Amino acid sequence: MSTITLDQRWPRDHYLSSGFRLRDWLLTTDHKRIGWLYFASITFFFFLGGIAALLIRLELITPRGDLLSPDTYNEMFSMHGIIMVWFFLIPSIPNTLGNFLIPLMVGARDLAFPRLNLLSWYIYTIGALFVVLTVLLGAVDTGWTFYTPYSTLFTNTAVLAAATGVFVVGFSTILTGINFMVTLHKMRAPGLTWMRLPLFAWATYATSLIMILATPVLSITLLLIAVERIFGIGIFDPALGGDPILFQHLFWFYSHPAVYIMILPGMGVVSELISCFSRNRLFSYKGMVISVMAIALFGFLVWGHHMFVAGQSMYAGIMFSLFSFLVALPSAIKTFNWTATLYRGRILLTAPMLYAFSFIGLFTIGGLTGIIVAAMAIDVHVHDTYFVVAHFHYVMVGGMVTAYLGGVHFWWPKMTGKMYSEIWSKVAALALFIGFNLTFFPQFILGYQGMPRRYHEYPEDFQLLNVMSSLGAGVLAIGYLLPLVYLTWSLFKGKPAGANPWGATGLEWQTSSPPPKHNFVQIPTVTEPPYAYRDQDNTAPFG
Repeated sequence: MSTITLDQRWPRDHYLSSGFRLRDWLLTTDHKRIGWLYFASITFFFFLGGIAALLIRLELITPRGDLLSPDTYNEMFSMHGIIMVWFFLIPSIPNTLGNFLIPLMVGARDLAFPRLNLLSWYIYTIGALFVVLTVLLGAVDTGWTFYTPYSTLFTNTAVLAAATGVFVVGFSTILTGINFMVTLHKMRAPGLTWMRLPLFAWATYATSLIMILATPVLSITLLLIAVERIFGIGIFDPALGGDPILFQHLFWFYSHPAVYIMILPGMGVVSELISCFSRNRLFSYKGMVISVMAIALFGFLVWGHHMFVAGQSMYAGIMFSLFSFLVALPSAIKTFNWTATLYRGRILLTAPMLYAFSFIGLFTIGGLTGIIVAAMAIDVHVHDTYFVVAHFHYVMVGGMVTAYLGGVHFWWPKMTGKMYSEIWSKVAALALFIGFNLTFFPQFILGYQGMPRRYHEYPEDFQLLNVMSSLGAGVLAIGYLLPLVYLTWSLFKGKPAGANPWGATGLEWQTSSPPPKHNFVQIPTVTEPPYAYRDQDNTAPFG
């Protein structure tokens, strides 16, 4: 990112060597170790949610429900959604890579509130325990949306346990957002102005704004579910004078901005990867910054496009449709700017770059189909079908998870001081791309032809596409399992990584790998703008 001046005499001890007792980890206030605690936690929940997804796809290989009962199937897709959205997708990049990297990127020794940072992980863990309790009590069958009045009146499943878990983890999200915002405002190194921040830091800042402003709305909504379910007060139940549409407004006012909690950090990661591995300055840096903040703003104005068939005013629907079209503009700006950055670049096809290319392709499909469902007339036809499932997964899984894996591969040498297998990492990236498209592209066709989501039986005419989708899920599982294997292997057998194996810019690459406990022996001074690849020797070693 910049030219800096700092003392190059690194201490021998790095953050991983300062105690390996369980107590050293559970009571740590080191942002890097807390990032690892989140990394282990969300990896567990990713594969737990993935098992539920595989059971769903196995069930849908045949038209008749012959693997799972209807109730079990409902519980599987509900737990899959709840676990993946709140315990993986939302915390994945901010709480792991963000925790590890933000202080390093701004030249600080830690986040602004180290103890609050550790508390946020404990709160996340407590919320996660409620989800585990939900599974033990027989799961929940409301879907991840907890739609009322079914969730408050009719279901006998563990709604309160699941809702409590999500309610509790919301406090972790808020605390993390506060910590990032204060750090970025108050702890930047000398010379690191706002217009010298890396795009990942800007994306984290925009994400933190959404975390702080939107999450309390979800917490209040879940609390109201508990009040109606326990005390029978008519908040959402029309028979008691309540309004079920009120729940949708409250829920989606949070949940659509939550989409950008998931995808904005991914955009920040991809910006870092594209610039580094094309050896080019990021095209229109200021335009990218403005588009990041614009996405965060527009995210609060489009929640009603989830409710085109819910009975809201036609005029409200028109406005929500218009805003949904407008939010595509800053996303398109980012895509075009990434493409322009690649122009005349010295493109290096490392594993992180392959993940970045996958992100651009998959997110573009997700974005374009988002414009389709933002059109009211088309949305009436595809609402609650597999078209919407495919669109959501192209953005959230094809986009966010791909960016997350790209970021993990990019910063893995910095986090661990070890290199992984370049060959196997490229195989994994390819398996993910092929498996994902084979899984979810047929679902666009299924949805447009009329197959509703959340059904465990379907007409035989849909079987071929469902078999293709289930086959793709198997390939996708391989693409997810391979990194778990070779990254773990690299911890013990990987080649030592230098301080900057990619020849990247940025303050995090100006310290040792792994970093010292307090990141920098001397706080650096930033003297140049970000992504100054044109101004440096491009012969740095790779991989």
